[in-house]
Amino acid sequence: MRFSVDAHAIGRKLTGNEVYVRNLLAGFAAVDRESEFIAYVSSDGLNGWVPRGFHARRVAPNPFLRLGYDLTRNLRRDRPDLIHVQYTAPPVCPAPVVVSVHDVSFVEHPEYFQPLRAMQLRHTVRQTVRRAARVITGSEFSRDSIADAYGLDPSQIAVVPNAASPIFRPIAPAAAAARVLARFGISTPFLLSVGDLQPRKNLSGLIRAFTDMLQASPGLPHHLVVAGKPTWFAPHVHTAARESGVAERIHFTGFVSDDDLLSLYNACQVFVFPSFYEGFGLPVLEAMACGRAVACSNTSAFPEVADSAALLFDPRSTREMARAMLDLVLDAELRARMERLGSSRAAQFSWRKTAEQTLEVYRDVAVRRGIRAEAGAMASVLR
Repeated sequence: MRFSVDAHAIGRKLTGNEVYVRNLLAGFAAVDRESEFIAYVSSDGLNGWVPRGFHARRVAPNPFLRLGYDLTRNLRRDRPDLIHVQYTAPPVCPAPVVVSVHDVSFVEHPEYFQPLRAMQLRHTVRQTVRRAARVITGSEFSRDSIADAYGLDPSQIAVVPNAASPIFRPIAPAAAAARVLARFGISTPFLLSVGDLQPRKNLSGLIRAFTDMLQASPGLPHHLVVAGKPTWFAPHVHTAARESGVAERIHFTGFVSDDDLLSLYNACQVFVFPSFYEGFGLPVLEAMACGRAVACSNTSAFPEVADSAALLFDPRSTREMARAMLDLVLDAELRARMERLGSSRAAQFSWRKTAEQTLEVYRDVAVRRGIRAEAGAMASVLR
């Protein structure tokens, strides 16, 4: 069988979408040596993320050219059994579509987006989902949200959980702290949060909670580190930091490489993820895989992903968030227990499993396509 994947996110700092497709391709290479894979890429900075033996075809980074022309042209030439996209497929698509929709925040919470971006996603994702052969998502929460948003039977949506990349693992905390100090000029102890500076990540709320934590326990030496690329919303977050009264203790690293992120996870004392809404919440598993204690929101997919291995709080309650952070900072026994639980929880997920389950979806779509083609050929003969 021949499977194609829209991998334009690789090398373009598209955070979650890039992490997903990079690890999925690596998983395919590990579990399937018989199928042929084609990756449609838009960047020269692939850094080995397209596995050896996979075909890499170049498509334009511009979404209008990629979706409107390049992908369609390549699909007509390559004739794959399907194409796997994230969120949006080409309007003219000569192959069955498998679409990964990680969440529908643009439908349920358009206030987290710039208006034109929310409108574009509502239109293009709706069109893609309605003609897709299968929809894939990472959690039962997202499956139900997608089903409600588009009027689908939940059984049409395959839940295929994501996982932390194998790069995220425990390393010596002292070595990690030394690298963070050398790379970013930040000393320990610190709390870490990871995510683009956008409204739904609730970073302004985190800054308020961090300020409250320091006021409740003035002797704490902790800093707060936020790793994530700036967006249109970044000035609001930076303003919150400047007006917090503890701006000298709040650090923004911008986008970081996986190697730097590994060091940040291992050097932090506590990982905090206060997002209002996530379809999965991959940084929670990444921090757990590095052996860190996690405090995160109790909304959307978090209870499903974290299970009982994190302290959960209401992200709209500064008091609850500050209390969870303070409990983990001050109670070494609690922190150690959450570290153990988190490590065990992260180990229950793997990209190998994700790849295997995704390939099951691919094969089902390909087989059904073959059956339809045979039926069509037979009908034409009988006519």
